[in-house]
Amino acid sequence: MTYRDRIDAPGPKKLLACDGGGIRGLISLEVLARLESELRSATGSGDDFRLSHYFDYIGGTSTGAIIAAGLSLGLPVSELQDFYLKQGKMMFDRSSVFRRLRYLYKADPLAAMLQEVFGTHTRFGSDRLETLLMMVLRNATTDSPWPLSNNPRAKYNDPTRPDNNLELPLWQLVRASTAAPVYFPPESIRVGEHDFLFVDGGVTVYNNPAFQLFLMATLDAYKLCWTAGEDEMLVVSVGTGTAPKADDHLRPGDMNLLFNASSVPAALMLAALTEQDLLCRVLGRCRHGGPIDREIGDLITGPGVLDRRLFSYVRYNIELTREALSEHGLEHVTPEDVQRLDSVDHLDELRAVGRALAGQVRPAEHFRGFL
Repeated sequence: MTYRDRIDAPGPKKLLACDGGGIRGLISLEVLARLESELRSATGSGDDFRLSHYFDYIGGTSTGAIIAAGLSLGLPVSELQDFYLKQGKMMFDRSSVFRRLRYLYKADPLAAMLQEVFGTHTRFGSDRLETLLMMVLRNATTDSPWPLSNNPRAKYNDPTRPDNNLELPLWQLVRASTAAPVYFPPESIRVGEHDFLFVDGGVTVYNNPAFQLFLMATLDAYKLCWTAGEDEMLVVSVGTGTAPKADDHLRPGDMNLLFNASSVPAALMLAALTEQDLLCRVLGRCRHGGPIDREIGDLITGPGVLDRRLFSYVRYNIELTREALSEHGLEHVTPEDVQRLDSVDHLDELRAVGRALAGQVRPAEHFRGFL
């Protein structure tokens, strides 16, 4: 089955969204490995079961784009885990001292790895993809977010257009979605007659792409028009951990230009990620997820804004603070070691955090009615 076969297939639709977060994608992969194993058992499938057999539409931002593309191609989660574990340090290969004034890491090693995994000639519209696939990029040239989908009915996927997105190289779109400013140089992609510079989709409001994925599955403008409803659509959102930087000792004089330059982008990304999660819980029926904050709670019970919810929603994520890690039995993990996007010297600790989060996966309860 290719992604084109999923469009008009009968039955409820299942969507999977993967957050951005650099090497912290290992946390997501532990959750996805548990999910793959549990769904294999719950659906009575054999050893060749893949998450692409269950989910109809997979989306991701930044490191989530790597994971989403791999899953859409039918790769087992274990293969993606091996990619991160074996190639993690090579992904973050230090650039020359001079170039570090612009970006910390070289682009070529990561580009070569992505070409090896996804294929140099695999296009975004390739029939190798088993699910619909969405990735978020930021077009720095036009100063706009670009959530791209391989939905063949979408406006910019028309084969008669010179700027048909389905003809773009899959590996290059993934590389563009992971081009985090400061960490990596931008990716230049020719689209039709124009050359655009793209950077990490995480520097848009879609670092958590779950709600955008729902919109692209249902809005008339995207021409997929899947049926909304809590019994008709399941949205599963997997995070890479959040790292709020609380500081009881912060003083007004500390908030200088350097402080703001380093802290404001992360603060905005965290706020946007939380807002996307909140929208999913308010407009969807939340079946599982940690508290949004101390006032709102988790919104799993109680009335919502709508009488009829638009989808069922499951969120797996973890806070990477001392208090939260200790609550999960991870006293041995130092928060600072698992908070950074480039923490390649602490892969074992990242996996430990992921396994603790994966303990929350219960498809029989969370996916009830979609098995």
